[in-house]
Amino acid sequence: MKTTKTIPASNLREASGEVGIGPGRPKLLREVNARRVLRLLRLHGPCSRADLARHSGLSAPTISSGVVYLQKKGLVEPVGPGPSSGGRPPSLLQFNTRLGYVAGADIGTSVIRVALADLNGTILGKWVGSTRSRSTPGRVAKLIVAGIRELQTQHRVPPEKLVSLGAGVPGITDAQAGIVLSAPILPSGWQAVPLAQLLERGTGIPVTVENDVNLAAIGESWVGTARGVRNFVFLTIGTGVGAGVFVNGRLYHGSDWAAGEIGYLYVPGTDEAPLSIGHPGSLESIIGARGIRRSWQKLCNGNRKSGGPKARINVPEIFDLAEKGDHRAGILLQQTARILADAITNVCVILNSSLIVLGGSVGSHPALLEATRRILEQNDFSRPRLALSVLGGEAPLLGAIWLALKAAESILLPSAIDPSLSLAYEDAPVILQSFLGLPRSDPFS
Repeated sequence: MKTTKTIPASNLREASGEVGIGPGRPKLLREVNARRVLRLLRLHGPCSRADLARHSGLSAPTISSGVVYLQKKGLVEPVGPGPSSGGRPPSLLQFNTRLGYVAGADIGTSVIRVALADLNGTILGKWVGSTRSRSTPGRVAKLIVAGIRELQTQHRVPPEKLVSLGAGVPGITDAQAGIVLSAPILPSGWQAVPLAQLLERGTGIPVTVENDVNLAAIGESWVGTARGVRNFVFLTIGTGVGAGVFVNGRLYHGSDWAAGEIGYLYVPGTDEAPLSIGHPGSLESIIGARGIRRSWQKLCNGNRKSGGPKARINVPEIFDLAEKGDHRAGILLQQTARILADAITNVCVILNSSLIVLGGSVGSHPALLEATRRILEQNDFSRPRLALSVLGGEAPLLGAIWLALKAAESILLPSAIDPSLSLAYEDAPVILQSFLGLPRSDPFS
């Protein structure tokens, strides 16, 4: 097995004139120009050298030098002659998406989902495995490795062509060290887990680990509702309540990697107890799925006609009843919307986010969005645009693929740029979208 090294959570500045390049640094200048050529090929390819010169404004010799540099690394390949305008047909070039492959993994409470993708982010296949009897960190890592190997076999991807892996976990995660600090929603044993190290031992490739809600926010920024939005919050409401926060195009982690744990926001009228990582917070205990079901059961048990099976329906069905005119369901919907609107207002008073993307089994219900929107519209300010996630449950897995693509870039095209001039990887969903390439169709279709 080849030796591995954890890729640090950092990303190099794009070749856009943002890095100072003085005379006497031809190697760095060549690298910057080559990255620019590669970005253009991913955006406009297949195309000719003349096309690249026209799109970039670079000279023909500079383009040729960049193409040769990229061809030596296997990142660019010829695809044959293009259409002729009367003279000799130009030779077309394209980005070699088959040079390597990446994998993404999303660890849930009962299942693990794994995806295999090419270097353009196109999903080749997905695999799902149950964790009900194999939920310890070591067993989960082995299960992810088994899923990746099965996908490689199905799609005939040699082991040596797998470049990197991104993985998401429902817990507070030190993304830089690859350590899951705490994941109370998972069984015992998920405290201070060196997950990146465990997965690297099994796969032999660099691994990046991130909180699953943060990954969902990255996915929404990359190919979802939040594309091009620099200040937004992805807010998921399901069994748990959490948020992925983007500020000025950067995913914000906080000083202890716990930014976005909004399930612990205090709700007036609830117990004022110290925060405990092993217990749900005030907000989550009320508008999380369990809290809403408890409230619904109390409403039903207070009226014999509403008891029985109707008291045991799930939250989306409760909100469906509210849309159909059920009085008690309507009351619960409005109560939930009121508390959610207050939480969003509190977040936006601090962050001034322009967009809130709602996801999760509870948060993605249109009736909740509309009821919350009507309340927020009463504010003079802190009135963000509300929108539902377009990626649904695939958002964390797409975010994991994105992280793997970012790591693959650093591996396949190493940079000589001074790390002190680099951007944190959180910038990349805005700055590197064009470099990484957006799928031209739904990658999960």
